[in-house]
Amino acid sequence: MAGRPSIAIVGSGFSGLGLAVRLIRAGFTDLTVFERAGDVGGVWRENTYPGAACDAPSHLYSYSFEPKPDWSRRFAPQPEILAYLRHCARKYGVTEHIRFGCEITRAGFDAAAGQWNLRTAGGEVHRADLLVSACGQLSVPAVPDIPGLADFAGTVFHSARWDHGHDLTGRTVAVIGNGASAVQFVPRIAPRTARLTVFQREPQWVGWKWDRRYPRLRTALNRRFPALQRLSRLAVFVWFEALLNPMLIAPRARRLLSAHVRALCRTTLWSVRDRRLRERLVPSYELGCKRVLISSDYYRALDLPQVDVVTSAVVGATRDGLVTGDGREHPADTVVFGTGFRTRDFVAPMRVTGLTERDLDETWRDGPRAYLGMAIAGFPNFFLMYGPNTNVGSGSVVHMLESQIAYIVQAARTLRDPEVLYMDVREGVLADFDDALQRRLDGTVWNAGGCDSWYLHSGGTGADGRRRNASNWPGSMLAYRRRTRALDPSDYRIVMR
Repeated sequence: MAGRPSIAIVGSGFSGLGLAVRLIRAGFTDLTVFERAGDVGGVWRENTYPGAACDAPSHLYSYSFEPKPDWSRRFAPQPEILAYLRHCARKYGVTEHIRFGCEITRAGFDAAAGQWNLRTAGGEVHRADLLVSACGQLSVPAVPDIPGLADFAGTVFHSARWDHGHDLTGRTVAVIGNGASAVQFVPRIAPRTARLTVFQREPQWVGWKWDRRYPRLRTALNRRFPALQRLSRLAVFVWFEALLNPMLIAPRARRLLSAHVRALCRTTLWSVRDRRLRERLVPSYELGCKRVLISSDYYRALDLPQVDVVTSAVVGATRDGLVTGDGREHPADTVVFGTGFRTRDFVAPMRVTGLTERDLDETWRDGPRAYLGMAIAGFPNFFLMYGPNTNVGSGSVVHMLESQIAYIVQAARTLRDPEVLYMDVREGVLADFDDALQRRLDGTVWNAGGCDSWYLHSGGTGADGRRRNASNWPGSMLAYRRRTRALDPSDYRIVMR
C-alpha cells in the first residue's frame, strides 16, 4: 500500500495543474495527470483566436500561491496566460507527472478493489485509487447543426479551433454568435474583411473594458514590494464580492446596483453611431441574466461600413452562404462559429460508470448535480473540478478552484489510510444540498432575469417543475470557501476493507 492513494487527474488546465501542485506539496507521489493534447493549458491552449484574453483582472485570475508580478496588462492576453501555466507546471514539478497525448475515454469503478480502471483511446488500462476530472465546463466546442452546411464550398471553423492558415483578408465572413469569444475576435478580424456578417441570436449587455498596459515601474514595484500586488488582488476581489456578486444573487441588491451598471453599459452602446443598429443591440432581458461581456472596441467594429448585424436565425446553408429564417441568403466564403461550449460535458470525453455499473450520463439525465460541485453519490473516490454549480457570474473561477483543491487534498488524505476502501458521498446529503441550491438560484438574476442562457439546463425542468441551473454558485466566493474549508466525514459513506 506504499504511496497510497494512487491519483489520476484528467486535464491540465488551471484545475488539473493547481490540484497537482498542491498534491505534490502535500507529499503525494503516486500521481498521474492525463492530458489528451501535447501541452498544458486547457482552454488557454485551445483558444488561440485573435484577441483572446481573460475578462477577469490578471492579478486575481492566477494562483494565490504563484503571483506573477510582471503581467503585461490588467486583462492578460491568451499567450501570456498559457506561458504562466507552463511556468507553474515546470516550477512545481508537475510536468514529470503528465502523460501527454493520452486521452481517457472510459472510467469504471471496481468496488472490490476500491479503484478506478481507466482506459485510454489507445487501449491502455490504468488503475487509480482516486480519480479527479479536471475537464471543466469549457472544453468541448458547441457547434450547431445547420442543414446544408456540409455542402458549403467555403471554410468553416469554431473560434476554439481557429484556422490560422486561413487568411481572412478580403474575405466575406459570417460569424455565428455574439458571446464572450466573438466580442474579442470580431474587432480583430473586421477591418481586414471585405464583408463581415454577425448573426446575433440575442443582444448582450456589453460593458466598457477598463484595460491598460502596466508600466515597467509597476512590475519593479511588485517585485520589490509583493504586498502591493497582494493589495491589488484584494481590491479586485472586494469589488467582485461586495458590489457585483450581490447584484446577481440578491433581489434587493439587483434593484440598487443594476441600474448603475446598466447605465455604464448603455454609455458603451452609444459609441454606435447608426441608430437602427443601436436598436438591434439593446438587450430585452435583465442585466446579468446572461454573462455580462466587456469590450472597448466591439461596438466600434459593428459600426464599420463593411459589417452587418443580422438578428434573424440561421436556418440553413447553401454552397455560397447562409440562409436565415426570413428567407434571405447571406453570401460568405468563410463561416466562424462563436457559439461557445457544451457546458454540460463536465467529464468529456470520458464515459464514467460507478457502483453497480451506474452510468454518469444516465444519473445526470435530468441535469448535472454534485455535492459542492465535486462529489456524486454512487461514484466513490471520484471528484470533479469546475463541476456543476461552481461557476461564478462575477469574479475569478481560479479562486473557486483553489477552494476545491483544498477539499480534494483532504479527500486524498482520507484515502491515505490503508484500511479505507472508498468514500462515497451520501445520496441524502447530495439531494439536500442540491435542493437548497436550486431554491436559492430561483431568486437570482440567472433564473429570474428573463433570458435563455447556457446556465439553465436544456433538458427542461426537474420533478418539482423548476428549471435547473446546473452552472452557477448562488453565493459569494467567500461563502464557497467556507463551505469547502473542511471535509466532513459524516457526509460520506466510508467503506473499510
